[in-house]
Amino acid sequence: MMTVVTLIISMLLFFVLFFGIGFLLNMLLRMSWVMAIVYPLIAIFIIDKYPLIDYFRNSGEAFRDLGQRISHLAVADVLILSSGLAGAILAGVVIKLLRKKGYQMF
Repeated sequence: MMTVVTLIISMLLFFVLFFGIGFLLNMLLRMSWVMAIVYPLIAIFIIDKYPLIDYFRNSGEAFRDLGQRISHLAVADVLILSSGLAGAILAGVVIKLLRKKGYQMF
């Protein structure tokens, strides 16, 4: 059972973590939406228990289990993962805005 305080802190941590990673990746790779594109894969790795190779070897069972795990996520888990996605998207928006205003990063 997760308390409201733990939920809010977890959401804030995921937001800040993926905003920071996304901002740095966008700055270094000069691709504004790289973290927003990669984030769903990271979320799948967080949710799923199968290694990546099983999606190629035993794809039917791996994808079936992934679908079940996603459908059985608790509301708190969805909120936490959504805040991470929001941080990754906001990092892309901020980088676009900074570049539009003339800031050059690397």
